Amino acid sequence: MADPTASRVLVINAGSSSLKFQLLAPGDGAVDATGIVERVGQEAGTAKIAAGERTSTFEGPVADHKEAMQIVESLFEDVGLSLDDDRIRAVGHRVVQGGARYSAPVLIDDQVRWDIHDLGKLAPLHNYAAVDGIDGAKALLPEVPHVAVFDTAFFTALPEAAATYALNREVAQRYRVRRYGAHGTSHQFVSETVSEHLAAQGRDVSALRQIVLHLGNGASASAVRGGAAVETSMGLTPLEGLVMGTRTGDIDPSVYIHLHRQAGYSAEDVDTVLNKRSGMIGMCGMSDFRDITAAVEAGDETATLAMDVYVHRLKKYLGSYSFVLGGLDVIAFTAGIGENVPMVRERLLAGLEGFGIELDRAANAARSSELRVISTPESAVTVMVVPTDEELSIARQSAAVAG
Repeated sequence: MADPTASRVLVINAGSSSLKFQLLAPGDGAVDATGIVERVGQEAGTAKIAAGERTSTFEGPVADHKEAMQIVESLFEDVGLSLDDDRIRAVGHRVVQGGARYSAPVLIDDQVRWDIHDLGKLAPLHNYAAVDGIDGAKALLPEVPHVAVFDTAFFTALPEAAATYALNREVAQRYRVRRYGAHGTSHQFVSETVSEHLAAQGRDVSALRQIVLHLGNGASASAVRGGAAVETSMGLTPLEGLVMGTRTGDIDPSVYIHLHRQAGYSAEDVDTVLNKRSGMIGMCGMSDFRDITAAVEAGDETATLAMDVYVHRLKKYLGSYSFVLGGLDVIAFTAGIGENVPMVRERLLAGLEGFGIELDRAANAARSSELRVISTPESAVTVMVVPTDEELSIARQSAAVAG
């Protein structure tokens, strides 16, 4: 049971038209309240909060993120909580793009706020919304330290060979084109959790080689050696890499030009197709893997091909990252699909016994929300399912910075 006197952190994740929030204890991870405000900037907004068995909802216009925070304040009061609670020692803000500069969480002052806004040139759908969320939260909690936790921070120390594109150097430097990655908060949390778990069993983790597969609607892979990221699949933007719910992942860059010349697509049209109308939903009309796996099991050919493409891309990254690491000790699956879709895990690892990867099919099929090993005792590579908790990671990093 959570200590009612322990400090709390309010975690804010502001999207272009939403604001997710969670109040939790950074020590034991106990959650006091969680919720979301949706359709920010629209007349028909909605919001909800859950605090244990207490819930509350809102429907009505939400002009901007500042008003969204005011709605959050009201929702807290509805369930018997308050943002004036002196246990709230920090507000942690998820920021997608920190550029090459921000390799760790920082207190948000005027310069940091300006930098986050300026880095919106690299992540326009995310950073501008983050600034709006920061402004809204600071208006309500001006005396509490506000901390920015960057999704790119874990990947700022990538080797230059991994971070550098083979693009004209002058162009790349002028427009800050390089591999920044994304989902870094999750990759760091999961890789550290794996190391802690194995160290507790007596394994030497000082040079542990692991591949983390963060598979959700957005998906990314990382190669981590001794706790440091040495490669990741997302690049300048979250479009590069694995097949995702609505994104293509890796694709020939000339497809952009081809669609412009042959179909008359504008830059905005191409962006929409690649980011919102492709991936699994573009191939089979579905992005929810519960629907996709049911369709595959029913023999649907379109869904089966989409699943094959998804797994094929994963297998390419698994192989290439094993060579980048010089060997492999651990594969960790996380996020909604990684944690909850046994079919993806089984199809990815099928036939890899010759590489020391032996899946325990019974353990893989078992449903659980706990960290677990799903490889056989004889497997040279340990395969794990590790629930991610980005909010807890943000809370802990924010508490550490705020002191």
